[in-house]
Amino acid sequence: MQRRTTPAALLLTAFLALAGCGTNTGTGTQTSSPPPSSATPSPAKTYTDADLSSLVSTLKDAEGRPLTVVPAAQIDQGIIKAKEVLKSATFTPPECNVFADSNSQVPEDSTYAAGTSVSAADKTAIVVTVIALKDAQELRDHLDASKKASAACRNFTVELAGQKITTEVQEVNAETKGDQSFAALAKQSLSTGEKQAALTMTGIKGNLAATAVKAGPDVTPNAAAELAQLIDTILAHG
Repeated sequence: MQRRTTPAALLLTAFLALAGCGTNTGTGTQTSSPPPSSATPSPAKTYTDADLSSLVSTLKDAEGRPLTVVPAAQIDQGIIKAKEVLKSATFTPPECNVFADSNSQVPEDSTYAAGTSVSAADKTAIVVTVIALKDAQELRDHLDASKKASAACRNFTVELAGQKITTEVQEVNAETKGDQSFAALAKQSLSTGEKQAALTMTGIKGNLAATAVKAGPDVTPNAAAELAQLIDTILAHG
């Protein structure tokens, strides 16, 4: 289909969506963590890439269409390519390069999978990513760090692949059924005059995290319920 978004904007959105559920970026609301328990914690569940791909394959978008599962090898290649492009990105203010630096580090012991859906009707794309770590606390620490790291980046610009993208980030009051959640809407304006918006939601349950992003020129916080349903379907297996 013909979309009004540019490759540069889509690259930035997709890369942050892919890496964001396991690394140190993102803004939004966070639910309270459960109080510490004196009981011996249950061993963390283990998930292979194939396990997570199987979970993603159960997802359907708002139009009832199954998401297309992205093979692990394709995800890895996408991360490599995006990291190369982001090396030449210039962020203003400079401290907002955390959106490139942090997301380039995918934990070595992680397993992950992703799925996508494109709607021709409303010119939107959905990216859902799932990541599992051996240490559940590491996921919680990443989410806590993300809020602090992005505090100074409510508004920033990035020059990327020949485009200048101005981004405004606003927190969204929306939650998943996970132990912790965050949600945020990023509104992007390109030097060409084109507009792009991306609503991002993340939910964490134990050592499993899922991030869903809906991107398109007219995406609003109203899409939060749709994304939360996708995330909750994944976290039900956590």
